[in-house]
Order: sequence, then C-alpha cells, then structure tokens
Amino acid sequence: MKAGKVLYAVAFSAVLPALLVLWAVRADPGLPLPVPGAPAFGWLVALCGAGLLIWGIGSVLRYGEGLPMNAYPPARLVTRGAYGVLRHPIYVGFSVLCFGAAIAARSSVGFWLIAPSVALASVALVLGYERLDFRRRFGDLPYRPWLTLPAVSGEAPSLSDRLAVCVLVLLPWVAVYESVAALAPARPAFEAYLAFERSWPVIEGTEALYAATYVFVLMAPFAAKASPDLRDFADGALLATALAGFLWIVLPVAAPPKPFVAAGPLGRLLLFERAHDVASNALPSFHATWALLSARAFASRWPRARPLWFGLAAGISVSCITTGMHAISDVVAGVALYLLVSRRGRVWAGLLRATEAVANSWREWCAGPLRLINHAAYAGVCGILIVGGVGGLLGGVSLPAVVALAACGVLGAALGAQLIEGGSGLLRPYGYFGAVAGALAASGAGALLWGWDGWRMAAAFMVVGPWIMAVGRLRCLVQGCCHGRPAPEPLGIRYRHPMSRVCRLTALAGLPVHPTQLYSILWNVALGLLLARLWSARAPLSAVVGVYLVLAGLGRFVEEAYRGEPQTPALGGLRLYQWLSVLSVVGGAVATAIPTGPAGGPWHSGVSLLLAAIAFGALAAIAYGVDFPKSDARLARLT
Repeated sequence: MKAGKVLYAVAFSAVLPALLVLWAVRADPGLPLPVPGAPAFGWLVALCGAGLLIWGIGSVLRYGEGLPMNAYPPARLVTRGAYGVLRHPIYVGFSVLCFGAAIAARSSVGFWLIAPSVALASVALVLGYERLDFRRRFGDLPYRPWLTLPAVSGEAPSLSDRLAVCVLVLLPWVAVYESVAALAPARPAFEAYLAFERSWPVIEGTEALYAATYVFVLMAPFAAKASPDLRDFADGALLATALAGFLWIVLPVAAPPKPFVAAGPLGRLLLFERAHDVASNALPSFHATWALLSARAFASRWPRARPLWFGLAAGISVSCITTGMHAISDVVAGVALYLLVSRRGRVWAGLLRATEAVANSWREWCAGPLRLINHAAYAGVCGILIVGGVGGLLGGVSLPAVVALAACGVLGAALGAQLIEGGSGLLRPYGYFGAVAGALAASGAGALLWGWDGWRMAAAFMVVGPWIMAVGRLRCLVQGCCHGRPAPEPLGIRYRHPMSRVCRLTALAGLPVHPTQLYSILWNVALGLLLARLWSARAPLSAVVGVYLVLAGLGRFVEEAYRGEPQTPALGGLRLYQWLSVLSVVGGAVATAIPTGPAGGPWHSGVSLLLAAIAFGALAAIAYGVDFPKSDARLARLT
C-alpha cells in the first residue's frame, strides 16, 4: 500500500508534469496559432493556478485524513479550505496553471492543445470515475461550496449566489471570447454579409442600444427573482458560451465592421468598441443571445414588464446590424442559440423520445436460413461513408487502397470484439477500438509495403470516423448493444422490444437506462465538426490523428462509465474500455509529436468512387445486419 502511494504521488506530481512539458516541446507546431495575453499575464495566471492547486492539496491533507489520490482516496469528505470555495480546486488549479504556463511560454500547442486536453481530461475523470465513486462512498450529501451554481429551490437567491453566478458565468465567457478572438489573424473566413446588406449604412445612434448590452447582462444575475430563475440564467449562459465558442472555431465566418465616419460621442464609442473587438467572433452574435437571456432573467422579477425587457433585447439584436457590427445571419444564429438553450429541457426530452423510438424499432425479415435486420441500413450508410468519405478526402490514393483501409477497419472491429468480449463463439459482435486499430494498422502496413501516404490515409479515416460512429450508434440502439446502466427517470430511455439485447440478456427491460448511444452521437458530431475544420485549415496530419485519438478517448472514458453491459470486464476500478480509452489519449499525444505534412486538399468525386462506396455499403449492411439465427456455425449470429 505504501509503495503504491509513493508511486502514485511520483507519477502525478513529477512524471505527468514532465511528460506535459515534453509534449509541449515535441508537438508539431505545423499550424502556429496566436496565444492571447502577454507573458506577464501568463505568469500571473499560472501563479493563481498553482496557488489554488497547493491550497486544494493542503485542504485534503488537513481535513480529509488522507491523500489526494483516486486510487487511495481520503477517508473523510473535505468541505473546508479550498473545497469550501470550489468543488474541484486541484483540477481547476492544475488546468489554470497549464493555461498560464502556455501563455507565459508563448506556446501555441500548449495553449490550444495541451492545456485544453488537461482540462478535458480532468472533466472526464470527474464524470467518468470520481463522481460515481463519490456517490458510492458518501451518497448524495448536500455539499455546496461557494463557487457553485445555485440550488433549484423556491427561495430567493442570496447575494453570495448572485456573485457566484457572475464569477462562474461571466468569467468563462470572457476567457472563451478572448481566446477565440486571438485566433482571428490565423483564421481566414468568409464574410457573413449577404449582397444586399453591404450597402446598408451605419446608424451610429443605435450604439446606445448596442453598448447597453453590457449593463443589461451585468445586472441580470441580480434581477433574477428566485433560485430557479438564477439557475436557469446560469445554465443557459454556460451552455450558450460553450456552443458559441465551439461554433466560432469550427465555422470560418466573419463579419468585418462596416466603415463609417464618427459624428458624435456614440460614434466614437462605437469606434472604441471596434478597436477592441474582432470580426471573426460573429456567428452566432452573442450580443443577441446575451440580451435575450438577460431579458428572461429580468422578466422573472417583473413579469408585467416582460414586453419591455424583450423589446429591449429585440432592439439590441437589431442594433447589431444597424451599427455595422454583425450581419443578419449572425443575429439570426444568436436568436436561434437563445431558443435552443432556453428550451434545452424540451430539446433534451425530444432527443430522448427519438432515441427511445429508434431503440425499440427492431424489424426483421427471414428468407430460409437468412435473417435481415433493419439496422443493416445504418451499417450500410456507415460503409458508404467510409469509402466515399475517405476516398473523397484522399483523391489521389488508389481506390483499392481506400477499400482495403475500410475493410481492415471492419475486420479489426470484428476481431477486437472477439478478443475483448469473447462470447459463445456463435455471436458476431463488433468493437470500436478494433476498428480504429485495424485502420491504423492498414495505414502503417500500406506505407511500409506499397508506399501509401499512411499519415494522410489515417487522418482521412479519423476525419470521417466520428460521422461513422454517430450513424453506427443508431445501429447499436436497435441492436441493444452499448446500452446504459439504470438512470434517473428524466435522463433515461426504456427498451421494450423483446428482440433487443437489453430485453433478452439483462434485467433492464422497461427500466430507464442512460442513453449512452446518444451521448456518443452528440460527442462524435462535435468531434467530426472540429476535425473537418482542422483538415480544411491544413493542420498537420499527425495533429488530426492525435486530436481524434485524444478526444475520442476522453469521450469514450466518460461514456463507458454509464454503460451497463455485463460482459465488459473491469480492472482496477475501471472498465476495460476505459483503460483502452486512456491508451487512446496517450497514443494521440504521441501522434501529435511526430512531424508530418499538412492535411487538406480538394474534394474528389467520381462515378467509380460512388459505385465503390455503394458496393462497400452493401457489404457492410450484410456483415452487420444479416445473420443465420438458427445456425450453430461460428460467428453465425448477430444476437
């Protein structure tokens, strides 16, 4: 036990920081990106992060009667010291330290790759292990540090609650906005203006409304009437910040401010704003989103004045256009973002209903010994995406090489599932990690034996991979594989079809379970958009491969914690696929340290590629959706 604690401490206090520094030094800066702030600011941020980290460790040692180690957790729940301020001060402090160190060192890979990976890995560790372990050891204790979102109760929020929301909501928004704004010089973009908009004049008097946004937003946390209203504002703003920041990165759209000559103080104020803003953080317009979220908070306290508050928000939204700061499309996207986050409960409920409908949609048709299952259609689409997508991205690579790469992915999925899950020998499961390993092995073997551009082939597979996974998860829903463990009613879906694996092989039929396939779909859609942006921006091929492996691994680590399949073995407190996810993250980090050529290039198409994609789609549909249910031959059955 003592030796294990020593090794754990050395690994996380010495080895991990050293590896992160080595990663920053060796990672390929083939896509140099600007870093926000100045070195002095970076040192200040790093110092604050280090202070919070040390304070958190000291609080565990003093109040927890143990060490800050997941493998050897403290005996007591710590709610004082740093934990009286933040729920996870060690992780937050370490993440802030990494960002600060990257700014101080002017390291683009440190700021845009390594520090975000550390932060996301911390979130994944909390969601995929610590939170569940916490509940097993301490239950649902009413522990609420100061910097936490307000509880959903009918009471009026305290001043402390309102100040905490200001810190937790506004500070992340400033950090996200300014960080993405720093990318402007390195981010070529299309103009958002439509042709008829370009001639519209700037009405500088409407700057009064445009600038009023800042006061409106700052007052919103103090205007919210009850705790649910304050929580609604905070949740909506945080979700909108995450979505908008992501869209600013992946969508190459900008709205350059229209030129005008200032005729008064409002015009000069508008010029001052323009001097401290960028054109690329435009779509969606967060002025419009902020104004509507704030109007919702004000309306909770003064409902009779609701038309006034939303009228003000409408005026601010229009002023985004009349001041020449935004295009119509920016404002429309900002309003759409508000509608999405303000109705997030209904949106989530709709997604759950759709997911449950797919999960209970099993259909089959038999012809002699053969059985065709309806989820073969999803597998067929995946097959078309593999060959059509990879072939379209590669173009110059021979079509047989693309088909061989796709076939190795399918073969790897089958072999990997047999090795990990085993089974009766009659079943024919498929596994994600095997598919990735098969595609990477094919890329490497092709490079060695036939001179293929292995990195380009692997990167193209990774760009298409998230979309294949997203569609493939629909097949998982129908099949009943990769299903979740029991979940609270508002979060769960129910499997009722008797042919689903959930109903046939578990005791979860009719019970709410986590929609883990939906979690995977949403994560992979986001990952797919990011990788497409990296490809189009001509990032290093190794960066495309590495980012995929890191982010896919982190997503799978969390997803696996909520899956309920009994056949997956566990080791050392983690499920086997979580350990493989950790290897994926490590492998992705190593990949980014290998210099390669740039990604990108024109999209290629043709009749031969289309026909090959359709043919491979048909083969994939057969492999994943046709079986021999009455046969005792090896691998004859899908379920």
